[in-house]
Amino acid sequence: MEIAVLGGGNGSYAAAAHLSEQGHSVRMWRRNHSRFSKILSSREIALEDWGGERKVKIDMATDDLSSAIKGAKLVLIPLPATCHNQLSNEVAPYLEDGQVVFFSPGTFGSYIFAESLRCSDNPAQVTFAETGTLPYLARKQSEEKVRISVYATRLPTGVYPSNRTAMAMETLSNAYPAVEPLRDALDGALMNAGPIIHPPLIILNAGPLEHFESWDIHNEGTQPSIRRVTSELDKERIYLREQLGYGEPHFPLENHYDDSKEEWMYGNHSHKKLTDSGDWREKIDLLNHRYMLEDVALGLSLWASIARWLNVDIPLATGILSISSAIVGRDLDSTGRTLENLGLAEFSKDTLNVLLREGVASE
Repeated sequence: MEIAVLGGGNGSYAAAAHLSEQGHSVRMWRRNHSRFSKILSSREIALEDWGGERKVKIDMATDDLSSAIKGAKLVLIPLPATCHNQLSNEVAPYLEDGQVVFFSPGTFGSYIFAESLRCSDNPAQVTFAETGTLPYLARKQSEEKVRISVYATRLPTGVYPSNRTAMAMETLSNAYPAVEPLRDALDGALMNAGPIIHPPLIILNAGPLEHFESWDIHNEGTQPSIRRVTSELDKERIYLREQLGYGEPHFPLENHYDDSKEEWMYGNHSHKKLTDSGDWREKIDLLNHRYMLEDVALGLSLWASIARWLNVDIPLATGILSISSAIVGRDLDSTGRTLENLGLAEFSKDTLNVLLREGVASE
């Protein structure tokens, strides 16, 4: 299958290497020419995983966005949600009929990209989908090498508009057999594991993160008291899902840490593999790291706005959002990915459901 992989981060490198090795024709695009120069020349990524280290050839490496997207059946965007507003406008002119655009995860980026396409002069019928996490626990070791510690075994995925779910899942499963269909894209957005895992870990480890040169929030930073906070935060996510009418599976985060429970997105023993790798021992700048700018500022602000819309309380999520706002010195809720900022806060439940299903709201 012809697949475009956009971006130069951990997930993009992992996807380009893995999917090429699986026999797909991958066109990889990265904006930063200088950092991409060696791969532009060699069209090779060094991949290290449980099978050892080897060089993987990719069909195309380019810094031209149109060349990457043209003719692709699947467009992968394994990038932080912080890039969505800008990238959606850049991508919209080049999208083509029948393509599936996949976010891993999305933070409701499906809607943002769909709106950019609708507002452009491009009439293409494109389907958007998002899942709960990256298909890989991966870290780049250099600008030429990526290490994948864990491959996802379950990828709960919502589609926008949801009336194209069957078609989208057929395309997606060709690349990722682990995809599992959800009701719609908002269902998929509320599977995003980032806003559950990362905000408590960075806020409750703020002292060590600022004191030590590097700190592994997933190892010494995940102590029993902090785990209890993430579990309670996840209960608020599940509560929101239930208030919206989304049923099981909810993929509770506690399953990630307890191998005796139902298999989570990364399968059994994944947390140990993650900490054993040492790849997440890093310097996290609380003011600029994606855990703050993406998972808190966009992820938790989306939750908080949904709670307002439903007239329900999620005190832990809103409390973490408020503390984070104090840390960075600005109101992350008012500037976040909220229903208000997306123009959806005045919709009724019925109107929102029509929009999610059809891609257009009822009059």
